[in-house]
Amino acid sequence: MRTNRVVGLIALAVAGVMLAGVGAVAQPLPLEPPHKAFGQAVWPAYEGWYDNPDGSYTFLIGYFNPNKEQAFDIPVGEDNFFSPGEPDRGQPTHFATTRGWAVFAVVLGKEYVDTAKQLTWTLVTNDQRASIPMHTDPGWYVEPFEDAANKNRPPALRFTATGQSFEGPPVSGIASSYSTTVSKPLTVKLWTSDVEPTGYATEPQQIVASDQPPRDSRRRRPGLVLRWMKLRGPGDVTFSEQRQSFDTADQTPETEVTFSAAGEYVLRVEALDSTGSGGSGSQCCWTSAHIAVSVAAPLETTGG
Repeated sequence: MRTNRVVGLIALAVAGVMLAGVGAVAQPLPLEPPHKAFGQAVWPAYEGWYDNPDGSYTFLIGYFNPNKEQAFDIPVGEDNFFSPGEPDRGQPTHFATTRGWAVFAVVLGKEYVDTAKQLTWTLVTNDQRASIPMHTDPGWYVEPFEDAANKNRPPALRFTATGQSFEGPPVSGIASSYSTTVSKPLTVKLWTSDVEPTGYATEPQQIVASDQPPRDSRRRRPGLVLRWMKLRGPGDVTFSEQRQSFDTADQTPETEVTFSAAGEYVLRVEALDSTGSGGSGSQCCWTSAHIAVSVAAPLETTGG
C-alpha cells in the first residue's frame, strides 16, 4: 500500500489544544506559521509508519523549525521527551533552522496497536508546547525502501570501501563511530551509490541545484545531494562542506568536521537522490544515517 498524501503530520499544542494538519507536495504545510527570525515553536513531525517482518512497527519522525535565525539545543527532559515510558527514544536535541525529514525512527512491538495510550513526542520551545502521537492509520503507511511505481531505491551509504551499506531511514542505530579532539578537524569519508528509477511520469527536462520539493514534476535535481547536520552534542559543530551536490551517485565524498567542546555527539548525514527532501513527500527514496563522535579535550601543554 502506498499513500498519495505527503507524509508529515504536524501537531501543535497551543493553549492546551492540539491542532493537526497534513502537508501537500511542494506547498507550505497548511498550519505552517509565517517564517520569522525567532519566537516560533518547533513542531514535531510524524512522517508515517511501516511494519517489519517480525510484526513490529517502525515510526518515522522529523521536525520543523520555522525560525529563520533561531536554532535550539534542548536536552532530553521536561522540554524534549516521549511519553509514556522511556523519555529518550533517540530524538534530536539540536534543532536547526530547517525542516528535518524523518530525522530518526522509533521501533515498537506488535502489541503497540492494543495499548490504550499512544506514544507521544513533546517539545517545548519559546514557551510553546507541541506534541505528536505515533499511530498506525493506514493512510500514513509508507514504503521508504522502494518506490513501487518506478522501482527507485534510496542511495546507499558506506563508511568504509567494503563496509556495511545503509539505505533508507536511520533504523540501524549508529552507522559508524569516530573519535577526535576539540578544534581538530575530523575527516569523514563516504562511499555512495544508487539504483536509478526505471522511469518517470514525465521526462526530466532540467537539473536544478535544489533539495526542496519540486514545483514542476518535469524538473529533476542532481543525482546525489549530501547534507550533514548535528543531531546531539554539547558544543558547536562545523562542517567544511555541509552540503555537497553531484551529477551522479557513485562518489567517494568526504567532509571535515570540527567540534568546539568535548563530549559525545551524534551527527546525521542525509543522502538525497533526484526525488529530493523527504522523497518530495512520499518518504522514498532517500537515506539517513547517524554517526557517533567522541570528542576529547585537547591535551594541555606545559612549558619547560
